[in-house]
Order: sequence, then C-alpha cells, then structure tokens
Amino acid sequence: MQVDEELRALDAHYRSMPPVAAMDITIAAREGDTLTLRAPLALNVNDKGCAFGGSLVSLMTLAGWGLVTLRCRQLGIDADVYVADSEVRYLAPLYDDLQASATLADGSGWSLFDQALRSRGRARVRIGATVPLPSGGVATTLRASYAAIARG
Repeated sequence: MQVDEELRALDAHYRSMPPVAAMDITIAAREGDTLTLRAPLALNVNDKGCAFGGSLVSLMTLAGWGLVTLRCRQLGIDADVYVADSEVRYLAPLYDDLQASATLADGSGWSLFDQALRSRGRARVRIGATVPLPSGGVATTLRASYAAIARG
C-alpha cells in the first residue's frame, strides 16, 4: 500500500468512529516516524473557551494509535491496535486549533516491536505525543504504551 493510500485508509477509519468524526480530526502530516493530527478548536472547546482536555488527550491518543497502525500495515500485518496505558500532563491552556504529533518515545524503537509482532503475533511500543502552543511551548503531553495483536 502506498503512503497516500495508507493515510486515506487511516483517515476513513478515524471518520468511521462517531466520537472521532465529531471532533473533525484531519491528518496534517506524516513525516518518517511522526504522525500529526489536527482538530478545530470550535468543535473541541470547553466552558472556558480553550481546548477541552478530553479532546486534547483523544487527539494525542489517536495520533499514537495511528502511528502504530501504520507501522503494522507497513509490515503487512493485519493487527488490532490498542492503547494499553497512558500518562497525560496538561501544562497550559490552548486557545487555538488543536494539533498533536506522535512519535516513538525516548528509548523505544520499531525493531523489537517488529520482531515480536512477526514472531508472536503481539507486540508493545512506547509512543510520546505533544500538543504545542502557537507561541511556542507545549500545552499537553502524553506518554503511552500501545499493544498490537495480529488478527487471525
């Protein structure tokens, strides 16, 4: 599957989930081992006029999930991907559109993930995600473990 086709399939999968579709998430970029998603503030705003915490964590979680899902597809393995655990830090309010970028967490790599998924049909990987502030700095961070389990 070509990169554009992979991203279209991932976008369609996101849009097939009603809560995710309601957030109006779009894939902003995929560069190497980084996946970036966006969502408009207008659909993800809280009572204080800033980004809703649930939307921030959802966007970061979905960016990580998408990154792992794309890796499984790259390996040619049909797998279900789950978030196994996560830790979120809310550092500053965001009064702008949401953008989350996910990448491998420090100390993580694809080689052990790839090997485990191929040999055992299941694997875990640590992913980090951030939501930047438009003026610099970070609004929110996530560190999470994702599990992939081959189907069939």
